[in-house]
Amino acid sequence: MWQERFKFWREDTYFDEQTRRELRNLCDEHEIEDRFYMDLEFGTAGLRGKLGAGTNRMNRYVIRKVTQGLADYISSEGEALKSRGVVIAFDSRYGSKEFSREAALVLAAQGIKAYLFEDLRPTPVLSFAVRQLHAIAGINITASHNAKEYNGYKLYWEDGGQIPPEHNDEIYKKIAGRQEWRGIVPAGEQEALSSGLLTIIGAEIDHAYEEKVKELVLYPDVIREHGQELTIVYSPLHGTGNLPVRRILAATGFSRVHVVAEQELPDPEFPTVVNPNPETKAAFDLARRDGKKLAADLLLVTDPDADRLGAAIQDAQGEYVQLTGNQIGVILLNYILQGKKCLGILPDKPVAIKTIVSTGLADQMAECMGCRVENVLTGFKFIAEKVKEMEQQGSGVFQFGFEESYGFLAGDFVRDKDAVIASLLLSEAALFYKIKEGRTLLELLEEIYRQYGYYIDDQVSFTLEGKEGKQQIQGIMKRLQALQLRRLGDQDIAQIEDYTLRKGHDILQDKDYDLTLPRADVLRYTFQSGGYAIVRPSGTEPKIKFYFSIQGTDREKAQQTLAAVKENLLQLLEL
Repeated sequence: MWQERFKFWREDTYFDEQTRRELRNLCDEHEIEDRFYMDLEFGTAGLRGKLGAGTNRMNRYVIRKVTQGLADYISSEGEALKSRGVVIAFDSRYGSKEFSREAALVLAAQGIKAYLFEDLRPTPVLSFAVRQLHAIAGINITASHNAKEYNGYKLYWEDGGQIPPEHNDEIYKKIAGRQEWRGIVPAGEQEALSSGLLTIIGAEIDHAYEEKVKELVLYPDVIREHGQELTIVYSPLHGTGNLPVRRILAATGFSRVHVVAEQELPDPEFPTVVNPNPETKAAFDLARRDGKKLAADLLLVTDPDADRLGAAIQDAQGEYVQLTGNQIGVILLNYILQGKKCLGILPDKPVAIKTIVSTGLADQMAECMGCRVENVLTGFKFIAEKVKEMEQQGSGVFQFGFEESYGFLAGDFVRDKDAVIASLLLSEAALFYKIKEGRTLLELLEEIYRQYGYYIDDQVSFTLEGKEGKQQIQGIMKRLQALQLRRLGDQDIAQIEDYTLRKGHDILQDKDYDLTLPRADVLRYTFQSGGYAIVRPSGTEPKIKFYFSIQGTDREKAQQTLAAVKENLLQLLEL
């Protein structure tokens, strides 16, 4: 089967000469098989993969086919949806601009209006634009924080959130049901522009978005009067965050913002980092260098599509301590809830939303402030879906959402994680506590730990690529299910929850129970002393991820327990 696909792609003139030449030059049969043994997997909100020719790679022809599936689905729902159109954005990666144009012109060829951004834009601006323009869907060409060899295609629906399962499944059926590649032909660009089926958008959307972001500031007067007293070093990691983050900080009153020069401009090579990921220590190397020169209070780093934010704070010794995603989430949740309570603007039935792999400290802290916490499956789309559900049911008022992988959101005008919003709110929090209380965010975090206990978290992931890697990941999950663990390190396990079966087992009571969240490939081990270990394959990358959280009253002891639990589990799996 894969041999036939390879031959077709290598020889048929539907594919351009560059594509056919690339395939003619391939000699490694293993590489050829990996490129053609399957279609690039259309997951829960689109697809992501390595760039290159082949059905299991990211290229203009795969973009065409997936977009044709989207167009077929929209067309099947009627003319009204077609006229509402689809918004398309792209980041700074190889192929992103070309792929966004291909998608726009495939839609136009099917009589569906396409709104194409004039230049690269962050993911949250795409989410906002879908809502602002009342479009039926959105496409973002991005691979987020992956290495330079990758690109991706993220789908959004009319609420600005990643596409929900019921629409996702129908689009997948349309894609899978179309076997003919030659029939997918994009419209001509000038023809699409002249007919009004292609509209180029830009500054008007940026302005509307930034006005909404500014409304999230709790103490605008504090920033206006003291903004120059906080020194910020910022890096967009060669991505889309440079202009929007700088504009929003300047517009609200932060005048001492230094941008890391080597990482300021968009660059698909990401030449200063191995992976443009703000979760890694290396992503902060140049920001730390500049921070020390300037004695900066705060370092901010956003990923290439500016939906994730990493941060580091200067400690008493002048070193920069990189915060985890959980720590940033707890700081922002604390600042928003406390600030709104003090200002008398915290609404009735306030709700925070986080993922099941994110820290339980947020649950405990929010409850003490009269805020309900909803836990959802891993992935920000589930946070957005919960926000929509609450709006429809009137069951709560969204205040803040976060996931441990550096995703944060406040406000109701974006439905995906937003590093522009998070950069502004974290800067405001750092300034507020410095000016009003004379302390840093690290000192605030220590006070939170003293009040609620230490929650020490860690995450480990293993990249297992290709067909064999996928089989390895499946084997690890099956082995864990069979092991029926009762103890990890020195921690006794209280509950085991298998989200593939939607079943949990209480070990202490020897009792099974049903899980209420949707089915997912996740195993969770909850410890008797609190905390957890969670294992899940990534939905967007060829990785298996391990999440650990330990609760305790002593930081050092909790860290030792965490190390023992992590070592025990990874040794069991020979990783």
